Amino acid sequence: KIMQGQIFGEAGSRIVIEELLEGEEASILAFCDGSTAKLMVSSQDHKRIFDNDKGPNTGGMGAYSPAPVVTKEMELRIEKEVMLPVLHEMKRRGTPYTGILYAGLMIRGIDFKVLEFNCRFGDPECQAVLPRLETDLVDILLACIEGRLAGQEVKWNKGAATCVVIASAGYPDKYQKGEEIKGLEKAAKMKDVVVFHAGTKKDGPKVVTNGGRVLGITAAGLTIAESIKKAYDAVSLISFEGMQYRKDIGKRALDRGK
Repeated sequence: KIMQGQIFGEAGSRIVIEELLEGEEASILAFCDGSTAKLMVSSQDHKRIFDNDKGPNTGGMGAYSPAPVVTKEMELRIEKEVMLPVLHEMKRRGTPYTGILYAGLMIRGIDFKVLEFNCRFGDPECQAVLPRLETDLVDILLACIEGRLAGQEVKWNKGAATCVVIASAGYPDKYQKGEEIKGLEKAAKMKDVVVFHAGTKKDGPKVVTNGGRVLGITAAGLTIAESIKKAYDAVSLISFEGMQYRKDIGKRALDRGK
């Protein structure tokens, strides 16, 4: 598709052969004020469209937090070896970075490599991370803007959260739009559940699909297993024609006994 079908244009005319990075991916986001970085709790996204990481990549089909593959010791290393060096170098260049710095990591044992940086919250990582935040987000962002993050408390609860993304039929390729979504109010009324709208729109009294990734259903729990069960209980209340979602969000954490 890339080389013969030229689906990405001229980008498909050249090949770059790289080292295969083996391991388990994780996402670490940090609040930054140009000098200080305060890491958020870890999370793990699920990129492929189908269970067991099959099929094409997507924008993300679900996430959970925390990611057990990221230990406390590793978090300290990520802050020291990844986040702070970026901030220090950008400050040295006269372009200090203020905002959210996102590092996508490949972790294998006690080692890790950086896959990518993003200057934003991750989606759907954000939907699994921020529900665990106890400090007012506005206070933290204001501290980033005013350069006083070092003295700002950033407190997280000790529980877990899981986000399951519900997508339209055909996604991540050509997908349907305009399908009526049912069960939204029931799901939103569940305890510890938040229904995030992504590809939706109002059509009179109805809410209909209007994108590839339609909804993000997030549930909080004392453990990852509990948050996963709540999230899928909420998903079971929602329906629309062609609805698809992964059934194995958080499986890696469960395999680790979390």
